Amino acid sequence: MVNPWLAMASGTDPAERTRDVRRAHEAFLTEGAVSPAVRPVVAESWRRSADARVTQECKAPIDLMDDALDTYRADHPLARVMPLFRELLGTIAYDGAHLLAVCDEQGRLLWVEGHAGVRNRAEGMNFVAGARWDERHAGTNAPGTALTVDHAVQIFATEHFNRTVQPWTCAAAPLHDPHTGRLLGAVDITGGDHLAAPHSLALVQATARAAEAQLGAEAPRTREPRISLTALGRDEALLVVDGRRLRLGRRHSEIMVLLAGHPEGLSGDRLTLELYGPRADDRSPVTLRAELSRLRRLVGPLLGSRPYRLCAPVRTDLADAAEALTSGDAYTAVRAYTGPLLPLSEAPGVCRMRRVLEDGLRRAVLSHGDPELLRRWAQTPWGEDDLEVAEALLTTLPAHAPGRAAPAARVRRLRELYGLPGGAHQGGHEGETPRHQSGDDSEAPRHQSGDDSETPRHQSGHDSEAPRHQGGHEHGALRQGGGHLDATSAQRGRA
Repeated sequence: MVNPWLAMASGTDPAERTRDVRRAHEAFLTEGAVSPAVRPVVAESWRRSADARVTQECKAPIDLMDDALDTYRADHPLARVMPLFRELLGTIAYDGAHLLAVCDEQGRLLWVEGHAGVRNRAEGMNFVAGARWDERHAGTNAPGTALTVDHAVQIFATEHFNRTVQPWTCAAAPLHDPHTGRLLGAVDITGGDHLAAPHSLALVQATARAAEAQLGAEAPRTREPRISLTALGRDEALLVVDGRRLRLGRRHSEIMVLLAGHPEGLSGDRLTLELYGPRADDRSPVTLRAELSRLRRLVGPLLGSRPYRLCAPVRTDLADAAEALTSGDAYTAVRAYTGPLLPLSEAPGVCRMRRVLEDGLRRAVLSHGDPELLRRWAQTPWGEDDLEVAEALLTTLPAHAPGRAAPAARVRRLRELYGLPGGAHQGGHEGETPRHQSGDDSEAPRHQSGDDSETPRHQSGHDSEAPRHQGGHEHGALRQGGGHLDATSAQRGRA
């Protein structure tokens, strides 16, 4: 079976492959169709690049320069493994044909090293330290695509979306913090067609693993969280303490999430209310004390009392997504959101935290109006039946944009599902919703009015004071009023 992350099968003629992919690229730009000759990972990247409106001769923007760049990369965790990168890839970087590049998790190039002549050529396309080479800014490329799909990948010549970059071939692998699992960035080698050989992909993968091993051997820095809690998209949370992984039961997961969200601590009465809500009775405090006693045996001095609290900083994936959202970085927030918070939990406090984060993310996606964000949200179990998002995505795409057919079909299907004009069997055509047919906004989706009560998102109406669905499945069946697969099933593999 051919490795889908490799650019070419063994024995392929690079010149012939270049021509085939170039023809496919031109066809994609003019017709929106992707030839079977194009690898799926590249085809999906082309669609994302087109959605982000990357142009064919654009140059990656430069975010950081001079002192700001020096300060930023000196503080970045990958600075500690740059000597290792140079040791393992230094010969390649200075052989007159290649470049070594390292970027952060946002696709900013932090280091670009190699022979001066090769670097001078790369400067013509802004492949320089401080430039943004994520897909949204530079189109399909190895470091940007590796970050997006979180996997090592080769990008060969005409597989690059931007024609300016097509003379180059590159291979990149993502790196993660071994203590927290957080994406740190990617390491890349860039050069000529010969990098499409399997050894280049294996080399960057091995280099990335060696760097992660070195970071893992170091004691976590005080500014990095020593303890992490992962609860998004999981029925049972994962607690990592000094590298020790502990899968918590459902009630213990709820308690840890609630305490992590209230660093000031919670009294016994308040914690009982957050866990049991109206179902609390005289036995609930006794049950809670028993659960806390069992949890303390698992986590030791991490759990304090009077009030109940966590006695050390705990970094949560919920906080990562929420902080990115607060800072206005919708892309990082959506990437960090791997699913609903403890989707099977019915604890009122957890349900509220779950709802606040998802609603905030959804509003950010809609207000940002970026087709890449809208498409990503619409392709998730919690967004695939969201008519407002589907219509917003369709609105952002030009009439003949590649990839428009799928969102148009989804809009027609959802409008039919909710009994709205413009459905598949009502003569609708590519978003010919009432918003496009007349000046009457009374039947328009919620993003036309901003009123949560006028949206088909939940046909029963949206009450901000109550969970959206009974039984705790806030993100599951009937998300848009239709009997749809519950998101916890889609997330089950993460638990």
